Amino acid sequence: MRIVLTGGSGDLASVLTPRLEARGHTPVRLDIVPPRDRRGVYVAGSVLDRAGLACRLAEADCVVHIAAWHGVHETAEPPLGKDIYAFWDLNVTGTFNVFEAATRAGIARLIYVSSTSVRNRHGVYGHTKVVGEEVAHSYAGRHAMNVVVLRPRGFIPHWNRTVYDSFVDWLKWFWRGAVHIDDVARAVVQSLDLLATTRLETPPVLTVDGAYEYTDEDLANWDAQGPGSSFRRYYAAYEALVRRWGLVPEDKPFKYDLMETRRRLGYQPRYSLMDALRELERYGPVGPPPPD
Repeated sequence: MRIVLTGGSGDLASVLTPRLEARGHTPVRLDIVPPRDRRGVYVAGSVLDRAGLACRLAEADCVVHIAAWHGVHETAEPPLGKDIYAFWDLNVTGTFNVFEAATRAGIARLIYVSSTSVRNRHGVYGHTKVVGEEVAHSYAGRHAMNVVVLRPRGFIPHWNRTVYDSFVDWLKWFWRGAVHIDDVARAVVQSLDLLATTRLETPPVLTVDGAYEYTDEDLANWDAQGPGSSFRRYYAAYEALVRRWGLVPEDKPFKYDLMETRRRLGYQPRYSLMDALRELERYGPVGPPPPD
C-alpha cells in the first residue's frame, strides 16, 4: 500500500517508516521540512494547504494522520510553545483538511492519532484532540470510511533534544507511566492490519499505553510496606542508580486499561520501566542511541 504519513518527518513517522517498508508498503512522508533520514518517499507539503494536500493524497491507499502540536507545546515557552491559534490551525483545521482530502481522493482507510489528553478537554491540546476525534467519527459515518482512532499517552522519544535535555530528563517523565514510541508504532501497524481485514461500523477508540511490571494490586497498595517498597519489589538492584540520578522510587505511576486495545488489535506493549532502567545502567544519562 501507498501510505501517507502526515507529520512525516516527525518522531513517530521516522520510527514507522522502516517498519512499513519491511512489510512491503510505500510510506509517503508529508511534511513542511525534510526528514533526517532518507527512508520512504518525502513530499513537501502542509496539511493546511488544501490544494497541495489534494495533490499529495491523489494516489494514496491509506492515511496515518500524525501531524499535530502536542501537550508539551502548550506548556513550554516560545519558540517550543505554541499559542491557541497555532493549536487550532494544525490540530483541528489540519485534521478536517486531511479527512476531507482523503474523502475526495477516494481513500477509505485512515488512522487518526489522538491522545489520552482528551481527558483534559478544557485544556488547549486536549480540546483540539476531542474535536479531532469528532471529525474522525463524523467522516466515518458520513462517508463510510474505515477509521481507527488511537489514543496514545505522550510518546515523544528520549532522543528528541528539543523536548528532553537527556535520557534522565525523559525518564523522569516516563517514570509515572508512559508509552515508548516503538509501542505506539506497533499499535499503528496493527491498526493498518485491522483496517485491511475488517469493515468497521464505527471507529474504535483505542488507548495505547506501555508495559508495566507493576500489577493493579501493587498500585492499589502502593508502598504499603514502607516508602520505596513497591519499587524494590521489582527493581531493588537499581535503587542506588535511580536515586543517584534524582529519580524517586516512591513516586507512584498510573496506567491505563488496555483491554479493548488488546482485543481489537492484539496489542501487547513491550517496553517497560525495567527496559528503561537497563538502558540507564548501560548508557548513562545520554541514553541509548536513536534509531538510524
